[in-house]
Amino acid sequence: MKEAMRGKGSVIAIRHEKPLHSKKRSITRCSVCTSRIWVNPVHLMEPEGVPEPRLSWTLCQACYRALLEETRRSPVRSPLRLRIAMGLVASERWPQAYPTRVRTFVNDRKWIVFIAVLFFIAMILHLVLILIVAGMQ
Repeated sequence: MKEAMRGKGSVIAIRHEKPLHSKKRSITRCSVCTSRIWVNPVHLMEPEGVPEPRLSWTLCQACYRALLEETRRSPVRSPLRLRIAMGLVASERWPQAYPTRVRTFVNDRKWIVFIAVLFFIAMILHLVLILIVAGMQ
């Protein structure tokens, strides 16, 4: 990362987290591609001097490498450099940036199941209501 930052001071604060075996591990997901990060997540925080709020991200190694490449290519030398590079990487690697037929099909299938369950519950509630009214007479 140092070779990508040729400028005054550090532009990106990086923290590699080593999971401890004694503490309970939570599921860590990449902020860009939303995949699970099993080992070595990279935590990034924007440098001092960027407009508020200072953003932070947790990246997998593949997204981190793409971010490094984008940062190296960037002609911008301001503190906003990381935010701009992150936006470009996210626009390419975010899973919902370019919906596919399979993803659309799966999403539609979830809605169909949800509506079917609601119809079934409504049917049962109407049956119970009919039985209650019939029992009153």
